[in-house]
Amino acid sequence: MQTFPRLMLEHAAKRPQATAMREKEYGIWQAMSWADLASLVRHLACGLAAHGLQRGMHVVVVGDNRPRLYATMLAAQSLGAIAVPLYQDAASAEYVFPLQNAEVAFAVVEDQEQVDKLLELRPACPQLQHIWFDDPRGLRHYKEPGLESLDALIEVGRAHNATHPELFDHEVNQGQRDDVAALFFTSGTTGNPKGVVHTHASLMDSAQAGARFDKLTENEEVLAYLPPAWIGQNVFSFAQWLVCGYVVNCPESSSTVSICLNEIGPTYYFAPPRIFEGLLTSVTIRMEDAAWIKRRVFDHFMGVARRVGVKLMDGQPVPLLARMHYALGNALIYGPLRNNLGLSRVRVAYTAGEAIGPDLFSFYRSIGINLKQLYGSTETAVFVCLQPDHQARCDTVGVPIDGVEIQLSDSGEVLVKSAGLLKGYYKNPLATSEVLSADGWYRTGDAGFIDHSGHLKIIDRAKDVGRLKGGVFDAAMFAPKYVENKLKFFPTIKEAVAFGDQRDKVCAFINIDLEAVGNWAEKRNLPYSSYTDLAQKPEVYALIQDCVEKVNADLAQDALLAGSQISRFLVLHKELDADDGELTRTRKVRRGYIAEKYQVLVDALYDGKTHQYIETAVKFEDGRSGSVAADLKILDCKTYPAVKKAA
Repeated sequence: MQTFPRLMLEHAAKRPQATAMREKEYGIWQAMSWADLASLVRHLACGLAAHGLQRGMHVVVVGDNRPRLYATMLAAQSLGAIAVPLYQDAASAEYVFPLQNAEVAFAVVEDQEQVDKLLELRPACPQLQHIWFDDPRGLRHYKEPGLESLDALIEVGRAHNATHPELFDHEVNQGQRDDVAALFFTSGTTGNPKGVVHTHASLMDSAQAGARFDKLTENEEVLAYLPPAWIGQNVFSFAQWLVCGYVVNCPESSSTVSICLNEIGPTYYFAPPRIFEGLLTSVTIRMEDAAWIKRRVFDHFMGVARRVGVKLMDGQPVPLLARMHYALGNALIYGPLRNNLGLSRVRVAYTAGEAIGPDLFSFYRSIGINLKQLYGSTETAVFVCLQPDHQARCDTVGVPIDGVEIQLSDSGEVLVKSAGLLKGYYKNPLATSEVLSADGWYRTGDAGFIDHSGHLKIIDRAKDVGRLKGGVFDAAMFAPKYVENKLKFFPTIKEAVAFGDQRDKVCAFINIDLEAVGNWAEKRNLPYSSYTDLAQKPEVYALIQDCVEKVNADLAQDALLAGSQISRFLVLHKELDADDGELTRTRKVRRGYIAEKYQVLVDALYDGKTHQYIETAVKFEDGRSGSVAADLKILDCKTYPAVKKAA
């Protein structure tokens, strides 16, 4: 089975009535069998062919996880065309470069919102001739040329298939492993995004290696709720779905994900740390509102879980009495809690994208959830390192999986060679040559090392690792992402941005978590009217200062990174937002852009000021523009001398 369409047809031939996908619509789960999927893909492919789609052309797909959008990607690949998923929550201007770069003439989108974005861009992208939409709500009176419903495309395809019955099978059989399958545009932390070119072979080999590692079968249940344009979701709910033949479930909307999680009970689950943080925050808030007896029981058994649960999960010996105590906790607390979170059936759960806090990581493993970390990127088709069962640790990202080789350059940069590497960056040979060596090694841009147990540890992005200049920690290493992740381990801190390269000290911007800090404030009868108001409360500053100083005390224990302790900080008056250009669509901090945008605040931190007024333009969800102004306080923090390890 050399291509994804052939894999789909194989499943349809061997078990036609087995469920391939489910979609929740109007509160009811609707199932689609492999036979139904194959028929839908055939008609979509024939419809696209009738409108002129040819081998090597690109088809943009924009929307939430929807069966018919996944079928569209398969239909495009069946004709030898290339699927280009884009982020559904991106502003219309963010689509211009991908559409122009890939010369896109065909687009399939989910709903009116995406249609409006693409129609707005037609003057800048005149080659965009055809737009089809899945959800017709609000589009009845649209009369734009080339705009039709997906139902209309399917009908055209059904008729074209009747007159050209050999077309679909012929085109699928023409497909080869080394044909380009998809084009993924990176989040673009600096400059324009780059189009990462992946073949059927690179995506399939990576998906198969991951499936072998965790012994995935057709019996898995997966919830597809993250953006399909992100390669992580695409591999879990597309590449591995077709390799393994398991069931992919699509929630009704982003607001019903937690409900769908409970209803489906996935066995194979993936989420970035922020999702796991959100789940734990909701548990914490509910327990704070519970009766005192429930809180006492919960706290008691969570103490047992911390002492025993992780050892049991790691297969370590535990005394019989402790096992019995844990079993009682499992009946009273852990089991109901897993069920409430929707994770009671999870066999394997992964997190990636950012470092996960040790307490957060231990919490999930201690209550019986097999949470592990993985390491990879868009360019490596996700899977580079995975953590084996019984070897999951919060400070590593696992061991290389089958077919993956890892080297460290002289500068400490992680180099990767595998069958899952990108073919190159689309129309960008210079960028390709910068990351792919002549002998096939990919430069990840991450600084790391292999520990004594063979696990990979990532410190930071290699280009972001800097040095302090002057001050107490002169010439000390500065690892901003490492510091930011440590700050975000606290549930009260949502985002952080650290500065310090070539400066005499480290300073930071902090974003509080409105839900967690808001609940904390309500418990203390602390009134507030908005995020800006709450963020500048003296009590909130004291709360955050305590978190920062705990991070400093922890950093002081590491002789290598003791210089990265934070000397001064402020709490920003607004949440960092992708719509304002401060975060990527995968919620990575655009540190350079933030430093430039908030230069006056950076200067205030380093000039020793105690407060600084700022007014910032913002974009609201409905497209309106406005501004947020505040006089921000700046606080000093206690730092600690580096602890010298005994020889």
